[in-house]
Amino acid sequence: MDEEVIIGRETPYPLQGILSLPDHCSARVPAVVLVHGSGPADRDESIGANKPFRDIAEGLSNKGIAVLRYDKRTKVYGKQLLKAGPSAVTVKSETIEDAILAAKVLKNDGRIDPDQVYILGHSLGGMLAPRIDAEGGDFAGMIICAGSPRLFSDILLSQNEDMLGQLPKLLHWIANKQIAKLKAKFTAIAGMSEEEAKQVKVFGKTYAWYFKEMDAHPAADYLARTEKPVLILQGDKDFQVTAEKDFALYQQICIGKPNVSFKLYPGLNHLFMKSVYGRVKDFKKEYKIPQKVSAEVLADIAEWIGKV
Repeated sequence: MDEEVIIGRETPYPLQGILSLPDHCSARVPAVVLVHGSGPADRDESIGANKPFRDIAEGLSNKGIAVLRYDKRTKVYGKQLLKAGPSAVTVKSETIEDAILAAKVLKNDGRIDPDQVYILGHSLGGMLAPRIDAEGGDFAGMIICAGSPRLFSDILLSQNEDMLGQLPKLLHWIANKQIAKLKAKFTAIAGMSEEEAKQVKVFGKTYAWYFKEMDAHPAADYLARTEKPVLILQGDKDFQVTAEKDFALYQQICIGKPNVSFKLYPGLNHLFMKSVYGRVKDFKKEYKIPQKVSAEVLADIAEWIGKV
């Protein structure tokens, strides 16, 4: 059963969303807030021909768990935020604030158990999940899907370097120069003042301040400090974050932390769907193939929530 909801109704940026409830709720049920990856995204986190958040909402609500998903602020108000200036777009304004408001919507719904509200963050949303919890989300637990404890700038550089390795050799020289320029820009950010970072564009319409603000709140630090239950999931054919660099680093950071569980899925990509190409240069083709989020992943999430 789906219901239309508004996130941040009393704020300058109200967002439309959907609350998917189990059929015939006779008691208070656990619930999950879904938090998007990078870039503007709708409530279904539509990517190519796929809608992973819709799949998760349908799958978990059929297993007795309510799911709240909503349009991302930069999807709806991107132009207004850009007009407001470089300081208006940070992960706090585009992601964190709305996730905290979404948690409050669930906790104030009489059909939801307020002590069993969880966050499921995908990609950048997974990276930010421990920070969102610490800054006011106050979740019962966190599910990090295809996230990373590395700096966002490091991930972007890795993706560019992986792309370079799959280009024809004739293009390597040009691509290497572009990557070197990007690396120099990211390196310079650490030495910038806040005001300088708000004046310097790194690429497109993205200012250095976006990265500097995020770097000042390392995802790994929040994760290392939390004692709440955490489930970290990764596909081994993910080419945007990888099992070797990101999943392995999560495991290293969480050694000796019994509150953290891990699972790596053979053959699944960044969307937790079957990988077809498995190469970063083919990501547009990969995501044009209509698929569904793995039933095994959905079953594992529901089982974990049931045991927490």
